[in-house]
Amino acid sequence: MTSLFTNPEFWQYLSIPVIAALIGWSTNWLAIKMTFYPLEFIGKPPLLGWQGIIPSKARKMAAISVDATISKIGTVDEIFQQIDPKVLAAHIVHSANPRIEEYVDEMMLREYPTFWENLPNSARNMVYDRVRKATPQLVDNLVDDISDNIEDLLDIKGMVIDRLAKDKQLLNRIFLECGDAEFRFIVNSGLYFGFLFGLVQMAVWYFYQSWWVLPFFGLLVGYATNWIALNVIFRPLYEKKFGPIRLQGLFLKRQNEVAESFCHIVTHEILTVGNIINAIIEGPKGERARNMVKKHIKPLVDETAGMGKALTQMAFGPTGFATLKNKVGLKAIEISQSSFNNPMFEKDRARAVKSIMVERMIALSSEEFQDLLRPCFQEDEIKLILVGAFLGMVAGVGQLIFVFGGALG
Repeated sequence: MTSLFTNPEFWQYLSIPVIAALIGWSTNWLAIKMTFYPLEFIGKPPLLGWQGIIPSKARKMAAISVDATISKIGTVDEIFQQIDPKVLAAHIVHSANPRIEEYVDEMMLREYPTFWENLPNSARNMVYDRVRKATPQLVDNLVDDISDNIEDLLDIKGMVIDRLAKDKQLLNRIFLECGDAEFRFIVNSGLYFGFLFGLVQMAVWYFYQSWWVLPFFGLLVGYATNWIALNVIFRPLYEKKFGPIRLQGLFLKRQNEVAESFCHIVTHEILTVGNIINAIIEGPKGERARNMVKKHIKPLVDETAGMGKALTQMAFGPTGFATLKNKVGLKAIEISQSSFNNPMFEKDRARAVKSIMVERMIALSSEEFQDLLRPCFQEDEIKLILVGAFLGMVAGVGQLIFVFGGALG
């Protein structure tokens, strides 16, 4: 027994499955890293260097992710109704009401300082009171109008894609958090599968010590460990029973858990109330949305000015009065956008939207559900496998030269 452990050839043979396991682990680890990092291209484009596969095709991957999930688990109208237009309107009023005087003063002193400073306090107070009393109904009418036209005003798919394409780190997080268990399995499985391949490699090497055996098996380990891991994650699609054994793709087994993780990120960091309001006002149909705000503001300005019609017409003139209405509308838009910087309100509404999205996502079929993570691997998957195969072959050559070089010589 002692002579066995002191025999250099014993350790050389024992190193074969160990090195194969390390090759499997390292190539799988590298494949995952190369999928997501670096966020920006490092090197000399287009060929000398690398950018993570997901970040390099951020817009395309974001579109695939949206098509696979949000497009199937919630319409624009459903999401907006879950936010609840009535709650939304009440929040805007609650946020704006304590600052009515500040808003009116700020705008009037900026646009018409002489007129506003010379206006008696009683007249100013009448304006403040009129604005404060009219605001709740005005906001209710505006939010109802937006709600009735939400399908046209909000391009939710475009909104999410734009956000994820700009924030590559967030796009990575969606895949990394949803597929955390699967990515760890891919890396660790390289160790197990690599060791098993190594045992076969050791047996072949024992009987046939040709120069190409070790590099070939290194290539095979680098290629096969990745391929096997991917198939174990997504196959079989539906649960198959073999006596007491039940088999199903690892990712598909975690549908409830993944739905919770995915919907939390989407509702708390992308489809927030603030982001939705900004997307409505600044998006492709933003001009229409801004005009809706001005339309609902106009009666308030007309009625408030009517209390001192002669005075306001003399102070502003027809053109100035039209400008005033436009400025009030712009200020109302600004207030609407800034009303949602309240983390507690955002979280409360996010939870409301998340509840319906999780329920719908859990109900997706296995074919639909796998599309959340599968594109992450399918996009340039062959590149990753070939890189793994190449590195495995290089390791096999190193093994041939540095471990068995003497034996071959």
